[in-house]
Amino acid sequence: MKKYDELKVFCKNTNEYINIDGGEALIDLYETIKGRLDLQGDAVCVLVNNKVEDLHYPVFSPKHVEFIDITSNAGYRVFTRSLCMVLYKALNDLYPGKRLCIQHSISNGHYCQIKHEEEFVTPEVIAQLKQRMGEIIAADLPFLRRERLTTDVIEMFRKQGLKDKVRVLEGINQLYTVYYKLDDIVDSFYGPLVPSTGILSVFDLVPYEKGMLLLGPDRKDITRVASWEPQPKLFQAFTDYINFNKIIRLGDVGELNHAIRAGFAPLLINVVEALHNKHFIQIADEITRRYHEGGARVVLIAGPSSSGKTTSSKRLAIQLVANCIVPKVIELDNYFVNRDDTPLDETNKNEKDYESLYALDLDKFNQDVTDLLAGKEVALPTYNFKDGKREYLGNTLKLGDGDILLMEGIHGLNPELTRSIPDEQKFRIFVSALTTLNIDDHNWIGTYDNRLLRRIIRDHKYRGVDARDTIRRWPSVRRGEDKWIMPFHENADAMFNSSLLFELAVMKNYALPILQQVPTSAPEYAEASRLMKFLSYFEPLDEKDIPSTSLLREFLGGSSFHY
Repeated sequence: MKKYDELKVFCKNTNEYINIDGGEALIDLYETIKGRLDLQGDAVCVLVNNKVEDLHYPVFSPKHVEFIDITSNAGYRVFTRSLCMVLYKALNDLYPGKRLCIQHSISNGHYCQIKHEEEFVTPEVIAQLKQRMGEIIAADLPFLRRERLTTDVIEMFRKQGLKDKVRVLEGINQLYTVYYKLDDIVDSFYGPLVPSTGILSVFDLVPYEKGMLLLGPDRKDITRVASWEPQPKLFQAFTDYINFNKIIRLGDVGELNHAIRAGFAPLLINVVEALHNKHFIQIADEITRRYHEGGARVVLIAGPSSSGKTTSSKRLAIQLVANCIVPKVIELDNYFVNRDDTPLDETNKNEKDYESLYALDLDKFNQDVTDLLAGKEVALPTYNFKDGKREYLGNTLKLGDGDILLMEGIHGLNPELTRSIPDEQKFRIFVSALTTLNIDDHNWIGTYDNRLLRRIIRDHKYRGVDARDTIRRWPSVRRGEDKWIMPFHENADAMFNSSLLFELAVMKNYALPILQQVPTSAPEYAEASRLMKFLSYFEPLDEKDIPSTSLLREFLGGSSFHY
């Protein structure tokens, strides 16, 4: 009897057990059954026991597998990482010695620069890089996954001039390291790549600001490149923090870890918190200036989930009072329509869409705000969440001299919310955690990941919700943000970046025990595993030096504010 006669894998895509010999890569299995798979385009990776792996994963024992295409979040990340390595190779082929830096996501793509040489990135250079990328993709070169002693990988990266990767690897206790080889270059990512470059044919590389924008396929139509448009205000918010990072010499995780180990964490925390406070003061001063010029009677604060809107509104209110401006708060949630009138979710008609703008009584809200600005006293509603109805319990509000309205909610930047209020009466603030710290030059930290970790910690600590449930709900939260928040952020009069350079090192202590509770049998384990891998790069940092007014206290606890 052969050793592997009874070896089978269960393929979720086809809902069947499939015999294998053992030792072969899953791409071999994929090639035999791909005609029966309901995928959009090629498989780009595979879930093996609910963990994302590349298609060259070898099978020696029974496994549960699911082949993934680019339409999934995991698949899109795999595609994007692979495209970044192609760009790196193109740059290395044409301009050896130049350092590619993939800074952050923006406008449906990823903003890239040549490190320390902004003037080098001309339209002609970008066109050459795009052409070379096309040639590499047409050649269908394999991405070869390799694993060697970390000391050996460090030497390879050192010879290739990847000092940022050397810093990260030297700071983590990891005996072996996975890396990828593409022709004559090597690179590392905190996730798998596609099998070969031929899969990456849908892409573009275009000039953007002082660098270039790397674009992959449109998530809704993978046969065409994602569309993009300038987002100058959001880009400037990123740029301001990147410049701050350069000044304090903390641009990647390796540099952060070194600062923590060297005992500089208390100073770092104080400096970063001071930067937050400085921005709140600047925003309050601008609101005050406009108020005294006859405008800015309504301050609207909006942002995606776990961006820190609540603490931002409280800290801004303090600075406004210091400027002799008294903010009066209106809770938008109190203007929910009765539950029976809540619109249904477009993707699931059995669920009500509480994120919808039209879950609010816009007519009543606009009338109340108009009356308040006219000096009238208004009876304020209170929403009874238990009964799903709006009630009036005797609460009233009237604006006096020096008073302004302060409102926080996801729809604050949507013109339709305040359609009856003149624009000159509004001051709109967009709050989000725009992470500007990279793992290394080729591995950025997504702002969504930062906020997801914040939400996992908050849900577990204050709402009794486990990480599995938070992860399961996150795609729905993201869809609501993409529909109701992100299209309007360029309407903002001010942008506040709520990220803190040190926060991921602190959240590691909180998030890891919560993520480790997600069972490997759960579909959500794939995301939990990815986040745990991501956090493994960070040196843990104790929270003791974080002040009680810090925005991070909204999620960790210990805040001096009442929520």
